[in-house]
Amino acid sequence: MIKDLAKEINRNSSGKSCTIMEVCGTHTMSIFRFGLRTLITDKINLVSGPGCPVCVTPNIFLDKAIAIASLKNVIVATFGDMFRVPGSRSSLEKERGKGRDIRTVYSTLEALKLAGRRPDKEIVFLGVGFETTAPTVAQSILMAKREGICNYSVLCAHKTMPEALKVLAEGEGLKVDGFLLPGHVSTIIGTRPYEFLARDYSKRCAVSGFEPVDILESILMIIRQDRPRVEVEYDRIVSKSGNRRAQSVISKVFSKTDSEWRGIGKIRNSGLKIARNYSEFDADLKFRPKVCPGAEKTACICGKVLKGLKKPSECSLFAVSCTPENPVGACMVSSEGTCAAYYRYAR
Repeated sequence: MIKDLAKEINRNSSGKSCTIMEVCGTHTMSIFRFGLRTLITDKINLVSGPGCPVCVTPNIFLDKAIAIASLKNVIVATFGDMFRVPGSRSSLEKERGKGRDIRTVYSTLEALKLAGRRPDKEIVFLGVGFETTAPTVAQSILMAKREGICNYSVLCAHKTMPEALKVLAEGEGLKVDGFLLPGHVSTIIGTRPYEFLARDYSKRCAVSGFEPVDILESILMIIRQDRPRVEVEYDRIVSKSGNRRAQSVISKVFSKTDSEWRGIGKIRNSGLKIARNYSEFDADLKFRPKVCPGAEKTACICGKVLKGLKKPSECSLFAVSCTPENPVGACMVSSEGTCAAYYRYAR
């Protein structure tokens, strides 16, 4: 079936070139892992976008997390993929090696339970991710408020995808004809928030699942479109309206704010901050960490990779001084990072 789909894509491309950006890190990893680029014509140019939440988290957030971890009686709890992301001068992994109490957790509930067991410590959870993870973080704050757990807070860096897609659609450096839209995010927000891409920017879109067949089917959907529109290949999970309960929890606990994206810059209303009614759980307000402006590694081209303007192999550091064992940029750290995918599957 995979070969049949690939043949149909090649047949339908009609010799016309088409650039399609996948904006989900899981799609990027699947495309490389299963060698999908080698199956389709070189007229279909697949480029990776800013769909890895760890990768787009700026240095200033890591710097704040490290500053909070250095405070007395504080435990920082984080998902494991944040551990080795380099900040301006250090990383969570290096700080733990210096004796800071920084722990890996597998859910916000685990961090909340830790706060319940350790009332003598302040537990700070690092809230990173797109609309997919935001509901679980919001729910943990609601639970903390309901149960009177006052030593739990969240350092929030959640981002929302549609606003970033608008910036990419308007970008002059990269001409994108279509988008493979993220399945996980779309499960939460539905497809309505993407309709502007087809209506205002004439971008062809398909919400894709993550198996090889899903991705190839979605590419075929895009090149078959007689006019730009948003289609759903991942219709076994994604609906037009999304998960309204999850949306309700997000809107209750968070409010929209401008947000800094690594390599892209500040995007208006593309972030979530903890709403005023729950400000006692905002670690930024609670601890007010003092940090210097975040400094990026000048030789690292992670920012251009995230915008689809460069390939990892075009970076002078790639696979030389920047490897998964010794990452210089965030794109080499996460399992969803484009540089990590290139290093593992495409070298």
